[in-house]
Amino acid sequence: MRGVFLADDRGFSVNLPLHSHINEAIMTETTTGPGFALSEEQEAVRMHIRSFVDEEITPVALQYDESQEFPTDIFRKLGELGYLGIVMPAEYSGSGMGYMEYAIVVEEVARGCPSIALGVAAHNGLCTSHIYRFGSEELRQRYVPRLATGGTMGAWALTEPNAGSDAGGTQTTAVRDGDSWILNGSKNFITHGNVGDICVVMAVTDAAAGKRGISAFAVDKTMAGFYGSKKENKLGMRCSDTAGLTFDNVRVPASHLIGNEGEGFVQALQILDGGRISIAALSVGLAQGAFEAALRYATQRQQFGKRLADMQAIQFKLAKMATEIDASRTLTYRAAWMRDQGMDFTVAASQAKLYASEVAVRTAEEAIQIHGGYGYVKEYPVEKFWRDSKLLTIGEGTSEIQKMVIARNLVASL
Repeated sequence: MRGVFLADDRGFSVNLPLHSHINEAIMTETTTGPGFALSEEQEAVRMHIRSFVDEEITPVALQYDESQEFPTDIFRKLGELGYLGIVMPAEYSGSGMGYMEYAIVVEEVARGCPSIALGVAAHNGLCTSHIYRFGSEELRQRYVPRLATGGTMGAWALTEPNAGSDAGGTQTTAVRDGDSWILNGSKNFITHGNVGDICVVMAVTDAAAGKRGISAFAVDKTMAGFYGSKKENKLGMRCSDTAGLTFDNVRVPASHLIGNEGEGFVQALQILDGGRISIAALSVGLAQGAFEAALRYATQRQQFGKRLADMQAIQFKLAKMATEIDASRTLTYRAAWMRDQGMDFTVAASQAKLYASEVAVRTAEEAIQIHGGYGYVKEYPVEKFWRDSKLLTIGEGTSEIQKMVIARNLVASL
């Protein structure tokens, strides 16, 4: 499969599993480009990953949620299928796909288990993409093939105890020492902090330069003094490994500086732009999964002598849920399409992430409401969708940060 599927330069269409008649209409001229439709290859990607999710992920999603065990075997299979190097070129053992395919894959995995989808998104869009986009050829050759094939998981370390949304407040330091840099500090809330052996780390190399004094490094756990620490016991996304990282006089070769000194903060912002597309896609998939569960339940549950689905109050809920999911998908696919076309997609990614993540929370909560008391127990999947959903409005830029990005660009355009 690796290297077979290519991005379609015509763009995208909205995939509406429960409203397929709408999918037949080709979108007309928009502000972002001409009409477009998913290619046969992109549809094949969707069907392939959907089949894998239905067979390998959905049946065990609750089991992994309960145990909080990282699903190593599932990620090994995802790596073998090329889904851990989705947007990496074939020469680095990647699948050579585009961001449309990336969004499709994350969306479909999230339908089955948002927690596993988070791992797919973080691995592809953060660590691997950062090294590939900004690293030297030496670093690319050393790390990208291992990451793209699932030989190890990748981590991306920006957040710190005192530097969350304010990434400019980074306190981890890197001091030059001959042909090396010495890293000291800590990070928290790092996806794959314990299970990932390769990590991109943002550290201060020039405190007097503020944000322009932050640099990025490729660090791996063969380097003494670098290790994962506290594993977080989370509300949701429980099988996703979230942990702290500690850097205790870690000696990093100078060649592991990614790009130039002082470019780390700008690099991180660009990586986050792409990452927001994947979180938007994750949000769409989560909402779709919760909606489908609610719709199934509403057609099966009898109350007052008729199905819940025949009651107008429930119909109105379902109608609003379906509409908001379709709008989320459209925003997400637009951002992915713009990314593949080489357009400026920063605002589009923030809009998609903002809207889709909040729709995911609303949809999951309404799915519980439709289930009533049964929505509050683990026998039904909607309680897990609800617990998993909240992180999406927080991770990779909170909803408030997305509004700041959108507003700043609007004002700058005047």
